[in-house]
Amino acid sequence: MDTLVMEGGRPLSGTIAIQGAKNAALPILAAGMLVEGTVIIDRVPNLLDIDVMLDILRSLGCRAEQIGQSVVLDTTSANSAHIPESLMGQMRSSIFLMGPLLARFGEVEVYRPGGCAIGERKIDLHLMGLRMLGAEIIEDGNRIVCRARRLTGTEIHLDFPSVGATENLMMAAVLADGATTITNAAREPEIEDLQNFLNSMGARVSGAGTGTIRIEGVKRLVPCRYRIIPDRIVTGTLMIAAAATRGQVTLTGANPSHLTSLIHVLRRAGVQVATEGDIIRVGGVIRPKAVERIVTSPYPAFPTDLQAQLTVLLALADGVSVVKEMIFEERFRHVEELVRMGADIRVEMNSAVIRGVPRLYGTTVEATDLRAGAALVIAGLAAQGKTVVEQVHHIDRGYERIEAMFASLGARIMRFAAVPSNRVIPG
Repeated sequence: MDTLVMEGGRPLSGTIAIQGAKNAALPILAAGMLVEGTVIIDRVPNLLDIDVMLDILRSLGCRAEQIGQSVVLDTTSANSAHIPESLMGQMRSSIFLMGPLLARFGEVEVYRPGGCAIGERKIDLHLMGLRMLGAEIIEDGNRIVCRARRLTGTEIHLDFPSVGATENLMMAAVLADGATTITNAAREPEIEDLQNFLNSMGARVSGAGTGTIRIEGVKRLVPCRYRIIPDRIVTGTLMIAAAATRGQVTLTGANPSHLTSLIHVLRRAGVQVATEGDIIRVGGVIRPKAVERIVTSPYPAFPTDLQAQLTVLLALADGVSVVKEMIFEERFRHVEELVRMGADIRVEMNSAVIRGVPRLYGTTVEATDLRAGAALVIAGLAAQGKTVVEQVHHIDRGYERIEAMFASLGARIMRFAAVPSNRVIPG
């Protein structure tokens, strides 16, 4: 497994363009299965999760190729609705294919998906909604088979505003007979992006970004070319890293309206944040201020995907902060690693009590999941001395060459292949 090695204590400085959104690209690639023909998706990041999704699409008989930042997906020869268990186990987002395959082929066979170990992420809302659309679902251990001669529009209320369930049901409903209404729908920007992509292919979807989404079923869709939104979590990670290292960073091609909750928190911590169009400028301070209480909740509240990164900044703040995690019960796995770097953090149930310390110290730490890994990289960049982050493959699921991203802003960071225990890593 690769490792990242960095020498901390250098303020980040410079300008960087934001990559496309992984969490928008994955459902949009899945939605490409709804049409017969070739779709082109632009601004797709080169990520491990994208590679897995393309492998899944190829296993279904598609031609899928990534050329630079564009993916060309030809579904004309798609001949299978069975997703191999080995591929589903690599990425939770493979579940997005249930709706499109069921809508196009009348059946789909999947297995319970894998992904980051950040807590239980059930798919019961996905299955409940598909049943309401008319699907017959058979659960046989880890295997799930869905069949429907024809899906029929209906009214679906989600007990929780699940992003994945909202997107899956949107995709299933676009080819259903009649109208579908999804209430208590998730409101994330990636859902609005999916709506815009579907409508570019001739679907009739409205309301994404609000709690109620309406879909008027159509008979068929047509191919299109589409450019996805910037990645708000990568943007937020860079903003927090700039603040934690006391740097000055300009982010271009961003969407500040997707990050209002983070911008509010950073300003409360004393960080300078200025926005203009698609540009965000972040200026760190000598020492940030503690933020009394932050609660992660569904969009537009503070995102769980930025909780670990923000914890690093608060670990260096003046005073005591409390972060309450309301989405995933295992999302404090980074805390133990930060404590090894000198942080003073205590986890109580689903809250982290963070007493800020003047500095962190470099050591060897392990990325346990995607966002925890990003947080540890930020900690290493801000820490005194050398930090080694292991299990980098988790980070590669959501950040396009994270070492190059930070190196372009002046960080001393390098990637190494698996290193024998007796080898000295260059400083």
